[in-house]
Amino acid sequence: MSTEAEVKFDLVAELHDPALYQPIETGLGVEHLEDIGPAEIAFYHEHGYLIVRQAFTSAEVQAATGGLVDLIMGKRPDFKHVYFEGKARDILPTLSPDQRQDAVRKIGAFVEFDARLKAISHHAQLLETISKLMHGHTPEMFQDMALIKPPRLGREKPWHQDHAYFEYPLGTPVVGVWIALDEATVENGCMQVLSGRHKEGPIIHFQRRDWQICDNVILGTKSVAAPLKPGGLLLFDGLLPHGTPHNSSPKRRRALQFHYAPAGVQKCPPAERLRHFGSEGKNVTC
Repeated sequence: MSTEAEVKFDLVAELHDPALYQPIETGLGVEHLEDIGPAEIAFYHEHGYLIVRQAFTSAEVQAATGGLVDLIMGKRPDFKHVYFEGKARDILPTLSPDQRQDAVRKIGAFVEFDARLKAISHHAQLLETISKLMHGHTPEMFQDMALIKPPRLGREKPWHQDHAYFEYPLGTPVVGVWIALDEATVENGCMQVLSGRHKEGPIIHFQRRDWQICDNVILGTKSVAAPLKPGGLLLFDGLLPHGTPHNSSPKRRRALQFHYAPAGVQKCPPAERLRHFGSEGKNVTC
């Protein structure tokens, strides 16, 4: 395991207003990646998301989960990108190795440290699907993360647009891929989206509980929930507002998240991103 001096903690955040998450329906999608055709691609561009309920086999999910757990448990001492929940700061020294897994908030930049995680991020059929969503461009992965909501501890990721974090010019087709390793439910913090709102363009973000869309913009808005079984995934546009509430359940919720942009796209200066999404977003990370 990492030494205590190397331990990193995520932001401590207060509980959110429950009215920020009011799903009125479950998102639409297909069973398998091969089921995605022109109608589904059109749905993605109109609504900003598409669910694939059984994108990966149980063996692929188990392999990816094993890779994630090995990194959390320190099987690669040279891997330093594990962030624990801020609420676990005082109790972390008392936790057993297994209990420490349920104190992790996120890990990042891991694909070059574990072949199983790289395999799922570069899955041939997944990349082919993303290319179709990008109008034939070759997708290039530029971000890899694992997002974990420990039982009871797992904090909210407030409403935001992922493009607000990335130095890509507006108009660049950025595709997010959110893969469930555990069952993701409304109770344990599955993704919720504002269907179609990606077409409105950038929304100003602020540093509050996180780099986020102001609560007043969201309160009272009805959302679409994207519950997933292990191996299911959500494809979503980089401008689609989305968020995940606090995990109020006794079940953990582990998920992988990758972002892709067309290969060769030149990044823009940070000042351009801040001009569109808000001046408080310097040096922010997901």
